[in-house]
Parts: sequence; C-alpha cells; structure tokens
Amino acid sequence: LAAERAGEEAGAAIALAYARGLHKLMAYKDEYEVARLHLDPAERARREREHGPDAKVSVLLHPPVLRAMGMKRKIELRRTAPVLFRGLRAARVLRGTAFDVFGLAKVRRVERELVGEYRELVHAALDRLTPATAAAVAELAGLPELIRGYEDIKLARVAEFRERAATALARLEAPAPRQEEA
Repeated sequence: LAAERAGEEAGAAIALAYARGLHKLMAYKDEYEVARLHLDPAERARREREHGPDAKVSVLLHPPVLRAMGMKRKIELRRTAPVLFRGLRAARVLRGTAFDVFGLAKVRRVERELVGEYRELVHAALDRLTPATAAAVAELAGLPELIRGYEDIKLARVAEFRERAATALARLEAPAPRQEEA
C-alpha cells in the first residue's frame, strides 16, 4: 500500500525503516536474553579462542532487585554465574507473566509499551502518506534508532523518541502550505 501511495522506491524505504524499527523495539535484551547469550556455545567457543580454555571468566551484574534496594555497585560472579544463567534461561517462560519479576522494572514496562505505540505511530503516519510526505514518514519510521543504552539512559532516549515522533506526526497532520501563483 505504501508503495502505491508514495511510489515504489519511497514505499520500499518506509517498509524497510518500519521493519528495522519494529525489530529493534521487539528484540531488546532483558535478563533472560542476557543469560541465553552467556550460555551460547558459540559465545563460549569465541571466549576460549580469544582467552584460552583455562581463562577465568567473571561477570558483573547489577540486578534490578538489588538496585531497587539502593545498591549502587555491580556484583561480580565467577563460578556461580553459569548456574545463575541456567536458572534465568529456564525462567524465560515467565517473561511477560505476572511472575516475571524483571518485567516490573520501569524500563521493561516502557520497552513493552513501545511496540504498540510505535505501530500506532507508523499507522497514523501512513494514513497521511503521499509522495510529498514520503520522506517524513520514512524518517518517522526510523526513529527507533534513537533508542539506545541501559536503564536511565534508555528511558531518556525513549522520551526523546516520543518528543520527536509527536513533532513529526504533527508536521504530517498540518496542511501543506499553498503555493501562490505568480
């Protein structure tokens, strides 16, 4: 539909930006994903290649529960890290349920909200798609690239994303200025 309304090339650019943006918002790294990545055999093989099979690995973590209790520093785990990560990987079935303790954190709630918010935003922009607005719609569809970082940094980027999205959508809603004939 976008290709028909904005031209094939512009429609393809919008579709690609939307697909990338949606993927970025849906593929965030929560605690379960970090555990899976640490246990990945390919990652273990890479560590062994780079540092040798006898290298001592330590992991620095700042669990949300401890952070909420006021702990300011990360904890270091060595031998217990793989056990903890196996437990977290197994607990991933709790993701998104009432038993997902990590999902209670503000940043996780915002990450989940963003997916639907972004879909609505892009659909609203597509309603205003014309050949003249195609570049603005593509730019709006690419806004999730702004969202980076961890915890407070990420939340600040989300606020910036929302502000820029609202401004971009308002520009699309405003009627185009009429050109006076000479």
